[in-house]
Amino acid sequence: MFSRGKLSKLKLTVIAEDTVAYESPYLGQHGVSFLLTTEKDGIKKNVLVDVAQNPTALLENINMMQISLSCIDAVVLTHCHYDHTQGLGTIIKEIGKKDLPIIAHPDIFRLNFITDPYLRHVGVMDGDKKPDIEASGGSLYLTKDPLEIMPGLITTGEVERVTDFEEVGISLFTIDNGEVKTDPMLDDISVVANIKGKGLVIVTGCSHAGIVNITRQAIKLTDTEKIYGIIGGFHLIEASESRIKKTVQALKEFNPDWIYAGHCTGFRAQVELYNTFKDRFSPLHTDMIVEVP
Repeated sequence: MFSRGKLSKLKLTVIAEDTVAYESPYLGQHGVSFLLTTEKDGIKKNVLVDVAQNPTALLENINMMQISLSCIDAVVLTHCHYDHTQGLGTIIKEIGKKDLPIIAHPDIFRLNFITDPYLRHVGVMDGDKKPDIEASGGSLYLTKDPLEIMPGLITTGEVERVTDFEEVGISLFTIDNGEVKTDPMLDDISVVANIKGKGLVIVTGCSHAGIVNITRQAIKLTDTEKIYGIIGGFHLIEASESRIKKTVQALKEFNPDWIYAGHCTGFRAQVELYNTFKDRFSPLHTDMIVEVP
């Protein structure tokens, strides 16, 4: 299905994250947004992965980082939650392009809610739904399948759940044919970059599908065993100690060169990651830049 092409370069900039570095001028917010600048055979493309939840703060960071929004060639939404999608309509308008590809799972616009501490919708909000996206200049690419953005850069599509210890990480619900049902977050997708001479870099939003499941799927899709790096949220913030340890040990078996995790990962999981990977691990923060090679 996919070409076996590989990127020659990848630059990843963390535009939004829950934390900022010491003495940083940038604005933190609960959520994540990444800018992926990719290059292959002299062709450069810029892909925005998620938009966090506060477009004013996101645009302020973009301006301070001297990033031109007009450079963005596509947007990937990793899942429905507001802290990854809120303000999308505004951001698309600021990008200012017609037929801008917006890539997501077909279930992304469903009702998605929590009941603890009270009933509250946490999915895509008004102003960011299908008509808003299309009116702003976006063109929706909604698919359960993996999608090649360019040779060497793909989405995972709907992730196969194969581990026996990973779970969504939070009690979420939806309504289907009038019935309240537990929401398994099948819309959780990630982005995979295959870089010549290095291996795979996996970019996640919240890893509701399980970061180990996601990594396995990346290997399967690309037929590449080498994991160079993993970056994003792992949603272990409320996980049991057992699940955290099993997750980190499974990641250790993949032997990545680095792991940068934050947002919903949680302090206890970050400690376990640091104790296991030492200087190969770092917590995420706004304005973190990763360049490969």
